[in-house]
Amino acid sequence: MTSDTHNLLVELFVEELPPKALKKLGDSFAGVLAESLRAQGLATAESQATAYASPRRLALHLSGVAAKAADRSETKKLVPVSVGLDASGQPTQALIKKLASLGLGAEQAAQAYREMDGKAEALFIQTTVAGATLAEGLQKALEESLAKLPIPKVMSYQLADGWSDVKFVRPAHGLVALHGREIVPVGVLGLSAGRETRGHRFEATVERLVIESADSYAAQLREQGAVIASFAERRAEIVAQLNAAAAQQGLKPIEDEALLDEVCALVERPNVLSCQFEPEFLAVPQECLILTMKANQKYFPLLDAAGKLTNQFLVVSNIRPADASAVTGGNERVVRPRLSDAKFFFDQDRKKSLADRVGGLAKVVYHGKLGSQGERVERVRAIATAIVTQLGGSATLAAEVDSAARLAKADLLTDMVGEFPELQGIMGGYYARHDGLSEAVAFAIEDHYKPRFAGDELPRNEAGLIVALADKLETLVGLFGIGQLPTGDKDPFALRRHALGVVRMLSERAPGLALDALINAALPAFGPLIQDPSAPLADFVFDRLAGSLREQGYSAQEVDAVLALRPQRLAEVGQRLSAVRAFAALPEAASLAAANKRIGNILKKVETPVEAKVDEALLQEAAEQHLATALRNVQPLADGLFHRAEYAASLRELAALKGPVDAFFDGVMVNAEDPALRANRLGLLKTLHEAMNRVADLARLAA
Repeated sequence: MTSDTHNLLVELFVEELPPKALKKLGDSFAGVLAESLRAQGLATAESQATAYASPRRLALHLSGVAAKAADRSETKKLVPVSVGLDASGQPTQALIKKLASLGLGAEQAAQAYREMDGKAEALFIQTTVAGATLAEGLQKALEESLAKLPIPKVMSYQLADGWSDVKFVRPAHGLVALHGREIVPVGVLGLSAGRETRGHRFEATVERLVIESADSYAAQLREQGAVIASFAERRAEIVAQLNAAAAQQGLKPIEDEALLDEVCALVERPNVLSCQFEPEFLAVPQECLILTMKANQKYFPLLDAAGKLTNQFLVVSNIRPADASAVTGGNERVVRPRLSDAKFFFDQDRKKSLADRVGGLAKVVYHGKLGSQGERVERVRAIATAIVTQLGGSATLAAEVDSAARLAKADLLTDMVGEFPELQGIMGGYYARHDGLSEAVAFAIEDHYKPRFAGDELPRNEAGLIVALADKLETLVGLFGIGQLPTGDKDPFALRRHALGVVRMLSERAPGLALDALINAALPAFGPLIQDPSAPLADFVFDRLAGSLREQGYSAQEVDAVLALRPQRLAEVGQRLSAVRAFAALPEAASLAAANKRIGNILKKVETPVEAKVDEALLQEAAEQHLATALRNVQPLADGLFHRAEYAASLRELAALKGPVDAFFDGVMVNAEDPALRANRLGLLKTLHEAMNRVADLARLAA
C-alpha cells in the first residue's frame, strides 16, 4: 500500500428506502464495499469500517485507505517444459505465444524457470502486477456492493437524460466519494461522484450540504442537515427518548426490537412525543389494542408497572416543531378509528359463542390432501385423548383437554382474528371466558399454539400442554404422511418450528411421554389419508433436537453419542449429556471409548447375530476370565444406577473396566480357530458392549 493514505467516505443518496429492509441494506452496502477494498489491497484488516443508513442514504466511512494499492508479485504458470522448450533448450513458438498472452515479450522467456507441476515439469515466471488505483478499486467495489445488496423488490426508473432506465431498490439522486478531502472519480446508477448531499427534508439549515472531508460527514449531517446518519446511534437515541418520556409518567414502553428497527428506518432525527386515547377503549383486550397501534401506526404503547396497557402511547416523529400539539393531535385522531374498529370486532365476535362457530370450520380448507379445518380439529381431539391416556390423566383433565381441542380453532372464524391473524388462540381464550368456560380451558385454547418461536414460553397448564402437543403432532404426522417435507430453506408449514416445539415440551414439561409412542398414537387419527411417516419424522425431530443441543453449548461428539441411541424420553437427554461430559473427563474415558469403537467394529464384521451371553467353562485365557469376573461384578451396580436415572454414577462404575478391557485386547485372540471359543469371546464382547452403551454410544467419543 502506498503512503498516500486517508479515510474514505462513500454515500449513495436515494429516495426513501423500504424501512423493514434498511438495516440489512446498510450493513450489506458498507460491508461489501469495505471487504472489496481490503481484497484489492487498498485497505487493510486494521481499517475501521463504519456503516451509515438512514431513510434516504446508505454510506460507509473506512479508515486507512490508500490512493493506490502496492504492486504485487505473481507467479504465472506458462506451459509444460516439453511444450515450451525444444531439444536444445530454446523457447518454442508455443512459449512465446503464451508470454504474449500475458503481455510479456519473447525476451522474457529467459526468466522462466522449471518446477514440478503434478507428475511433470512446467515453466513458470514471476511477474509484477501493478496495484489498483483507488478510482479503479472503488469503482469495482461499488458495482460489487450494489450487485450484492439484499434488495427486497427492484424498481425501474428513468435517468435525467430521458432515455436510459436503471433498476435499483429506489431512485438514486446523489453519490459522494471522498478520499480525505478529494473527490474520487467514480460513478454508478447514472451518477458521478461529488461532495454534495442533502439533509433532512424540512429541518436542514441548507438545501445542499457540501461535505468538506470524509471525516466531517457525520458531524455535518447532524449539525447542518439535522440527520443522525448512523442507524445504531439513531436507534439508541429513540430508546433513550422513549424511556425518558415513559418515565415522566411512571410507565414503560412496550418492548419490541422489530418495531424499534422499523421506526428507526422511518426517521432521520427522532423526536418522541406523548399521546393518549380515550380510556373506554381499554375494555378491549390489550393484545388487540397493542397490535393495532404497533402494526398499523408504528406507535409505542405504554404499560404500567404490572404490565397492563394504559391509554398513553408514544410517537416517534421526524420533525421538531416549536408547538407539537398539531403532531400529537393528529396522531390521536388517526389512532381513534383503528381502536374503534378493534372495539367493534370484539363486540361483534362475542355475540356468537365459540361452540356455535365450530361447525363453520368444515367449510375452511386446511390442506387439499388432509381436508378441512373441521376434520383437522377432530384429529387433534383424537390425538389429545390418546396423550391423556398415555399420561394416565384424570376424567376432569380429559374433559378439559377435549373441550379445548374442540374449540381451539373456532376463533379463526372471528372478525378480530380475520383482521389480526397474529391473535389466533389469544382471542379464543378471551371468548372462552366470555362463554363461561373454565380458566383451564381458556388457558389451553390461548396457549395451544405455544411455543410459537424460539424462546417463547410453554403452555401454562397441563391441558394446554396436551392440546399444543396434539396440534403440533397432527401437523407433523399429517404433512410427513403425505410427503410434504421441508426442502432447503423452504418450510411453508413451519414444520421445523413445530418439531422444536415438540422437543421443548417433551424435554421440559412431559417427562412421562415417549416420542415413538406419541407418533404411533397420532397415526390412527388419519386413517387411510396418509402413509406411515414414523421413521422419517423421528429422524427429523432428532435432527432438530441435535441442533438445539449444540446451540446450548454441547459438543457435536457429546450430542452424537447420546442421540445415537435414540432415547425416546427426551426429558432424559439433558441428564445423559451431563453424564457423558462427566465421563469424558475421567482418565479412563479415552481408552474405553476407543475400546468400544474397536468392539463395535469387530461385532459388525460378524456375519451371524451375536448373543450377549458367556459360557464360563469356555473362558481359557486369564485376561478373558478377569474381564468376565469384573463385568459380572460391575454390571449389576451400573444397571441399577441406570434404571434410577443416575447416569453419571452408572458410567463411573463402568470406568473400572478399563484395566480388564485393556488386558483382554492385549492378551486374547478374539477370532480363535475353535468356533465355540470364538463365539464365546464374541458373546463376552457383546455383553460388555451392551453394558457400556446404555447411557450413550461411547465409541462416538473416540478421537
